[in-house]
Amino acid sequence: MSTSDQDQSVDTPIPAPDAGAAAETETETEVEVEDRRLTPRQARRLRIALSSVGMVAMAVVLGLRIASRSSVLVVGVYGLALILCGIVIELSRNGRTRLGSWLLAVGLVAAIGSDWLLIP
Repeated sequence: MSTSDQDQSVDTPIPAPDAGAAAETETETEVEVEDRRLTPRQARRLRIALSSVGMVAMAVVLGLRIASRSSVLVVGVYGLALILCGIVIELSRNGRTRLGSWLLAVGLVAAIGSDWLLIP
């Protein structure tokens, strides 16, 4: 709102837009649709879906690793990755999608890196 809008009294009627302004509004709406970003709800759902996929992937890798070599370190690394995916799902449900995204990315890279470096 501009300062002139704020200075108007409450009883002042709002002027109706003319036909030229309506055409401009339609053009602006088309531009907004093209430059559209995710809404917060869509971002939360996307993070939840990515975390769920990560959780399933970590469970599959954990099962394959345990089948090939039974180690407490394998269970620890992939167990922590599964817990991290669950934490990210809860963070996303509570609206902390950026924090959840960073934790998911850093945590999964750390799990894969520790698997590569620590587990023989």
